[in-house]
Amino acid sequence: MSPTASALLLTAPATVPLAVAGAYALAALRIRSASPALPAPLQRAPARGTVLVAEAPPDKAPKRHPLDWVGLVSPAVILVCGSVLAADVVAEGPRSAYSGLLRADALTAWMLLVVGAVALIACGCAPAYLRGERAAGRTSDEAAWRYHVLVQAFLAAMCLALVTANLGVLWVAVEATTIVTAFLVGHRHTRASVEAAWKYVVICSAGIALAFLGTVLIYYAARQAGIAEAWALDWPTLVAHADRLDPAVTRLGITLVVLGFGAKAGLVPLHAWLPDAHSQAPAPVSALMSGVLLSVAFAAVLRYRVIADAALGPDFTRVLLAGIALLTLALAAGLLLAQRDYKRMLAYSSMEHMSLISLAAAIGSPLALSAALLHIAGHGLAKSVAFCASGSILQVTGTARIGRVRGLIAQVPRTAGAFGLALVALMAFPPFSLFASELGIARAGFAAGAGLRWATAAALLFVLVAFAALAARTARMLLGPGTPAEENPSAAGPLMLGLAACAALGLATGPLTDLLDAAAQVIGGH
Repeated sequence: MSPTASALLLTAPATVPLAVAGAYALAALRIRSASPALPAPLQRAPARGTVLVAEAPPDKAPKRHPLDWVGLVSPAVILVCGSVLAADVVAEGPRSAYSGLLRADALTAWMLLVVGAVALIACGCAPAYLRGERAAGRTSDEAAWRYHVLVQAFLAAMCLALVTANLGVLWVAVEATTIVTAFLVGHRHTRASVEAAWKYVVICSAGIALAFLGTVLIYYAARQAGIAEAWALDWPTLVAHADRLDPAVTRLGITLVVLGFGAKAGLVPLHAWLPDAHSQAPAPVSALMSGVLLSVAFAAVLRYRVIADAALGPDFTRVLLAGIALLTLALAAGLLLAQRDYKRMLAYSSMEHMSLISLAAAIGSPLALSAALLHIAGHGLAKSVAFCASGSILQVTGTARIGRVRGLIAQVPRTAGAFGLALVALMAFPPFSLFASELGIARAGFAAGAGLRWATAAALLFVLVAFAALAARTARMLLGPGTPAEENPSAAGPLMLGLAACAALGLATGPLTDLLDAAAQVIGGH
């Protein structure tokens, strides 16, 4: 592949979403200049878990706009670039551009495919979701365009975090996701959503500050080891010269980085933002945050893990990641047992699955790392379907309380079917890919040392608790009598596509097998 083609493929995943965001921003400016919006009167915020339902008059019902579907351009470009890069890096090795600032290896290509697939589901469901919000009087045309601008900027920031080889730029990109998604969490401007947005900003900013301090310490260790200033945060350079890094400084820096980026991944101790933010954000945004933002943040942890293992040996990160994984899993399982809100239930399920990925990274064998990457893909697909379906359920029922939702299969069979199958996938039933990945993590854990065997056994116990909680609450929501309600057929396609992809990955990885193996080798330090 020519240098120009490599530069184009590495640049497009971040620049195309920014271009689409610009198109939406221009549309919003035209709407605002054509009909200036009057300030909305202050209203008392609804109780947590309750949605104000106010149907718009028939003549004011929102109509489809040609730009509604422009947001699908970005996921399509990300998928195409990820596919071409995947074929190239598997055959010929990593590609770089702009003096090594941007770089793609097998892990980059795998994560771009996951981001593109999840974004395709979320952006495909967004127009129907926003029309429902406008019909109920909970958002305006201008707010809808602002939503699209922010979502596209969100995609650009995540892709930049994946394609950069500079750990400083990686930190900036992850911080950018915090800034952009804070406005998306508070999109509805209710008291609960604004409170969740502030909580998200404060906790994640604290985590990102820790990650920044850790990055500075790694930079200091690299400079002390004689690495040139221009390359002191270059990931391939740090991996190649990790044995020269000061162990004490590196140990402290890696600990801060894991805690900092772990906050964005929903891991303890800085996890408290996740259930509030995911439950208050618009459903497609929750799908993106849970489906890929957590995984992108953990991909940063995986990058640093390679440096730490080369500099300190594998035992340090093994203990750190396994301890965080078990604490997060225990907390998530306990909170799932007591959960009464189905969007918060999905958020705690995300913590459960991120802790399993962290446990697989702690095990560190090729089987465990391959299972972790497969788990990232399966969880992203299933959770995006679950969150997008939950948004439709919220609009139909007017409540997020599990106890107030009954007979969904009778009311909205397509949406309820997608929601139920997504929960089945998240509970790791075959043929969905989470069954194969959790089985791989368990096999790798029991094949490791005695300490990891006990950790794996404890993790499986917590997974069974979470399984029981999810199964009981999902059955309660889906079964029973109900009055048929109107469904939006345009939202069913992306949901079925996501479920089909998750099932296909569970049956066979097919052409992705070589990419998955190569990505596992990258994060295994080989």
